[in-house]
Amino acid sequence: MKVDLPPPSRKVLRDEYEKYKELRTLVIRDLESYLESKFSHLGSRLLAKGRLKDFASFYKKHLGILKSKAGRSKDFDYPPVITDLIGIRVVCPFLEDMKEAEKIIKDDFEVVEIERKGAGYSFKEFGYESTHFLVIIPRHILAARGDCLCQIAEIQVRTILQDAWAEVEHELVYKAEFTPFDEPMKRKLAAVNASLSLADTIFQEIRAYQRQLNGELGKRRDSFYRIIEESTDALLLPEQEDVKIRDSGVQDTQRPISGGTVDDMLLNALYAHNKNRFDEAITFYSRILEMKIDDAIRSLIHKHRGMAYFAQSMYQDAIDDFSSSLEWDKKSYKAAYYRGVVRAVMRSYAQAVEDFSLSLSLNPYQAFCLFRRGQAYYHIGDYPAALADCEASLDLEPENEAVHKFRKIIRNKLKM
Repeated sequence: MKVDLPPPSRKVLRDEYEKYKELRTLVIRDLESYLESKFSHLGSRLLAKGRLKDFASFYKKHLGILKSKAGRSKDFDYPPVITDLIGIRVVCPFLEDMKEAEKIIKDDFEVVEIERKGAGYSFKEFGYESTHFLVIIPRHILAARGDCLCQIAEIQVRTILQDAWAEVEHELVYKAEFTPFDEPMKRKLAAVNASLSLADTIFQEIRAYQRQLNGELGKRRDSFYRIIEESTDALLLPEQEDVKIRDSGVQDTQRPISGGTVDDMLLNALYAHNKNRFDEAITFYSRILEMKIDDAIRSLIHKHRGMAYFAQSMYQDAIDDFSSSLEWDKKSYKAAYYRGVVRAVMRSYAQAVEDFSLSLSLNPYQAFCLFRRGQAYYHIGDYPAALADCEASLDLEPENEAVHKFRKIIRNKLKM
C-alpha cells in the first residue's frame, strides 16, 4: 500500500518558518557560545559559526524528502524532519584540533549520527577529515528559549581551509542549477582540492615541529636560569651554597632529527644542550653561524652558544658570544642581561651593573634583572641602590621569596 502524502503548502511552511525564525536564531547563538566555552581550554582558538537554513533551501529539502518517500509502504514522519535546519560549523586552525573538538562534542552532546567525509569523494567534496554530527540540542538551551519546533542540530567540524573550500564549493556547485564543468575544469577543481589538503597537512607538520622546537627552547631556558640562580644566589644566601649544577632533568624521549637546515641543526643543538652535552651543542651552534642566516637568527644563535659556554664555566667565551648577540641585534635585552650575569659570576660587579642597566633600558619590566643588578650593587657596597632595585623587583613580582630574603639582608646592612 502506497503512502498518501499530503501536498505541502508553501505558504503554511513559510508562515511557520517565519514564526520560529527569531527563536531559532537565538538557539544558534546559544549553541555558538556553549561550544566556544567548551573549547576555551584548548591551545588553539576554535570558532563556532552558526547559520539557519534559509527558507528556499528549507523548502527545497522538504520537497526532496517527500519525493524520496513517495510510494513507500512504511510509515515515516510528517512533516519530515530537517536535521540541518540549525547548523553550526566548528572551524579549527589545525587538523589535530579537529580530534579535540570531536571528543568534546561526543562528551557534551547526545549524538544521533556521525558522518565522516573522506578523501575518496568526488571533486565536489573537500574535507578528507571533515566530520558531521547530528546532535540533540541541549535541554538547558531549549528550556531557556522555549520550543522552536527543532530538536536536532548539525555540527560540522572543519579546518580553516576546509571551511574556505566549503564556502566556495557552495557557490560553485550546490547553489547552481546547472554546472557545466568539463573535464579540464574538473581537473582544476581536483587540483585545488589536493592543494588545500596538502596545505592542511603541511601546516600540521609545521605546528608539530614548532612545538618540539619551543619545548626544547623552554627546557634550555629553564635549565639556564637554574644555573644562574645557583651561580649567583649562593654568594648571598648561605643555605644555597651546597647547591650544585644538576642534570637538566629532561627525559630522553625524543631523538635528534636528521637534516642540514638551520631549523634541524638548531633543534639538534637544543636537544644536546638540554642533555648537558655542551660540546656537541656548541658544535651545532658554530655550524649554524657558518651558514648564511639573517641578523636576528645570528644574534639568537650567539646567545644560545653563550649559554652553553657559560654552563661549562668558559666565561670569556660566553661574554664574547653575548656581545656578538648584541652587535647583531641592538635590542637584545636578554643578551645584555646574560652578559651581566657572567660578569657578576666573575665578580666584575661594576661591569655587571652596566650590562644590567643596558638590559633594563631596553626592557624595564624585568624583575629578575632588577634583582641581579641589586645584587651587583650590594657587592660594590651601594646598599641604597641595591634596596631600590629590590623594591622595584618586588613591585613586579611580589611573591619572589629570594628577593624578599635579599631585601632582609640589605636592611640588616643598613640597620633598618
